[in-house]
Amino acid sequence: MKLLTLQDLNVEDSLRLSFDGAFDHQSGIERELTPFLQALEEYAGEWMPNLVEGKRRRKYSRAAVWKALEEERDEYSSIIGLYRTTSPAVALTLNLGLTHRRPELSISLDVQPLSFFAEAERCRRFVDMIRAWASRYPVPYASAHSAADRQLADFPNFGRDDETTQRDGYNKVYEVFWLNVFGPRLVETVGRERMLSTPAHRVEELPNGSILLVTWPTAVDFASEEARKAQARALVHLRPDLDFDTVLHTLRERSATLAPVEPRFHPDVAPLLLRVVDDFAISERQRKITGFNAYQPPEPEEWLPADAVLPSDVEDPDRVRQYYGDLAERLVALLHTQVPSVFKETPESLTDVDQHFWSENFPETFERKNIDEHAVPAVGAYLGQVLVRNLGGQWIPRKKLGEAQVLVGGRVWLPMVRAHRYMRSRQSLLDHSLTQFYRVAERHRS
Repeated sequence: MKLLTLQDLNVEDSLRLSFDGAFDHQSGIERELTPFLQALEEYAGEWMPNLVEGKRRRKYSRAAVWKALEEERDEYSSIIGLYRTTSPAVALTLNLGLTHRRPELSISLDVQPLSFFAEAERCRRFVDMIRAWASRYPVPYASAHSAADRQLADFPNFGRDDETTQRDGYNKVYEVFWLNVFGPRLVETVGRERMLSTPAHRVEELPNGSILLVTWPTAVDFASEEARKAQARALVHLRPDLDFDTVLHTLRERSATLAPVEPRFHPDVAPLLLRVVDDFAISERQRKITGFNAYQPPEPEEWLPADAVLPSDVEDPDRVRQYYGDLAERLVALLHTQVPSVFKETPESLTDVDQHFWSENFPETFERKNIDEHAVPAVGAYLGQVLVRNLGGQWIPRKKLGEAQVLVGGRVWLPMVRAHRYMRSRQSLLDHSLTQFYRVAERHRS
């Protein structure tokens, strides 16, 4: 039973809702949250969560929600998750803040993929659900939009530092997303009549004085030219100090940044780069793919022709080979939890190791002395063991560890030298990857 994790949310775009409303927990949590669950059950339809997670996982029911909230409650808050175990994936975090002067009902919702919201009727039901929530739990501001585009808009800071954002909150209209709920204070700041006359797909005044605004019929089309024009018109109407052409230009740039780019990576490092791009925020990924499409890794130089091999100069070659194996085991011991495939000593495990070290920024995070004394020998020995196991290579032991060689076909490879170059910096993990080294050795094996 797989649940939507933060890592999963960075794989593809989703419709993301942020909603921080007020509620009265003095009247009882069940009574206060019943309207929330009623609206969820009425409008969610095909994306309705089917699992509640507190101290344990339970099939969705209101009783399961009450039980989970009770399990997770402390003097400050109660936080639970609602999930869906089949497509579309759903992650709904419900956070009851119980210590504020005005207790908060914070809802963070992701429904993935965003393409699920291509139908106007499905989007209308989503909007009606938010309308019901916002009518019952007043918010200063709430929004639902593409998760990737929100990142490009720098939500919720909008160019402010964290301290300023915390202090000022939503003190003016910084952005207009696909769905927006403007609280009474924001409405009065802009002017109620002005806000109600905003050119948009749907503008509606709520019973508590808030205003609901939806720019376009469907969420999935947010980056289309017409949807961007509608978004720009709405923002400029609410912020007359802004210039329409300038706003539209910015929105078009965001659309271009998110436009899909087909990966055309150098074949020797493609398996690694396909993994590396997933570590970037989804809003940056297409730009990174473009950059990696142009990337050409340096050709490996850590080899000698077979006739230039340095003969073994040790008294007991088998004992030294065993030592190389022991060094490789150190890498297994270091990484086996984070990189389980390291046990297998395969080409795929080399890519997994590459990706892990890059993700952790290992060369620039840990002390240089420890890297050179411990990590480099372990990586070099492990790389050599993979050549031996998978390409029929043969260790040629040397007294100096850095001279250790692996004979594969007509070349002698120097895995310790490669490991030393590999561990210089984060960029060197790509420029001198284990993945590329193996692939080049494989091509020259005969």
